Amino acid sequence: MEKYNIEKTEAQWKEELGLERFKILREKGTEFPHSGKYNLTFDKGTYCCGACGEPLFESNSKFHSGCGWPSFDESIPGKIEYIKDTSHGMIRTEILCANCGSHLGHVFDDGPTETGQRYCVNSLSIDLKE
Repeated sequence: MEKYNIEKTEAQWKEELGLERFKILREKGTEFPHSGKYNLTFDKGTYCCGACGEPLFESNSKFHSGCGWPSFDESIPGKIEYIKDTSHGMIRTEILCANCGSHLGHVFDDGPTETGQRYCVNSLSIDLKE
């Protein structure tokens, strides 16, 4: 039984994504803070999964958090999978693309808007479609 709509081998993902994106999306890596191309981008459009192209976040939910990664206060309903993450001696909630299972980042309950959420996302895990 398939868990995701898009299932590929890790070798297929690596070939399609390249090493840098593969490390983030498939090996749960994290880019350096303030280094990603979408950290300070506020153009209109839809942010889609960098692996499968699934729409994940609308640009009107993006805000400047100062944390060094693109931040959103909500996702498109049903597009994100939430996983308890106890790595690195912390308890966090990892966020994955619900369509292909690729790692996006984490969500925290310290957002400044009425949702109270801060989806902290790696730039390499998303693409902006204007």
